[in-house]
Amino acid sequence: MFILVENLRYVYRAGTPMEAAALDGVNMEIEEGSLVGLIGPTASGKSTLVQHLNGLLTPTSGRVVVDGVEVGRKRGGLLELRKRVGLVFQYPEHQLFEETVFDDVAFGPRNLGLEEDEVRKRVLEALGNVGLHHEKLLKRSPFELSGGQMRRVAIAGVLAVKPKVLVLDEPTAGLDPAGQKEILGRIQEFHRDLGMTIILVSHNMEDVARVVQKLFVMHQGKVVLSGSPREVFRHEPTLREMGLDVPQVTRLMLRLKEKGYDVRTDIYTIEEAKREILAKVWRGTVNA
Repeated sequence: MFILVENLRYVYRAGTPMEAAALDGVNMEIEEGSLVGLIGPTASGKSTLVQHLNGLLTPTSGRVVVDGVEVGRKRGGLLELRKRVGLVFQYPEHQLFEETVFDDVAFGPRNLGLEEDEVRKRVLEALGNVGLHHEKLLKRSPFELSGGQMRRVAIAGVLAVKPKVLVLDEPTAGLDPAGQKEILGRIQEFHRDLGMTIILVSHNMEDVARVVQKLFVMHQGKVVLSGSPREVFRHEPTLREMGLDVPQVTRLMLRLKEKGYDVRTDIYTIEEAKREILAKVWRGTVNA
């Protein structure tokens, strides 16, 4: 398995009166080249979990293995792990710090000790992948850009290292609808065109329903549900008990079912709902 998490437990402030278990027996398997979603309420352990994937945190017990590298297992493995796993934090534009867009994206490749020609090649390629391929942007300060552009620069800085795994923690947070759509579209392109394994952390059900192939639901430091979006969103009462929701279109189908319409409720995209409503609701109304 490409990413394997076994009985992972992580305790903050271990050995003190303030110790608290953020992760408690997490098990997870992720196949190479997949696009998965990780959802859960605030303080469910999502961010703590993904910080184990590139060694920012190491297990209190259990193990995490990424592409054959076990987190915290041996000295020298940290660099190899961080070459494999790129982590984009929530509001990544807050991590921008260089004077120009070029230098910010080049920071990671330069830290790998690459020649400047290779650094430039990677910077241009990464900026192209996020749709910022204009030469005039290279010398601009990243802080002069729009919020969406700043976020794409930050993502390009991670892509320039050429990781096999891209972890995005709430990548659409704080963006307007156009910016959200842009970022989600780019994530799908990274998966399709670059063949990356992508883990999307979000509390936005519309986001994950739109793009992921598999979902893991976390609650109180554990994975409590997993499966395709269709399988997970069938558990609406359970999700609501945890403070989560289902996509708006799924809620619509559930309400129609309650009203007596014979419609499927395992629907989570607008296209599916349109077909179902036209077939079961609108035609039935016309025929009546």
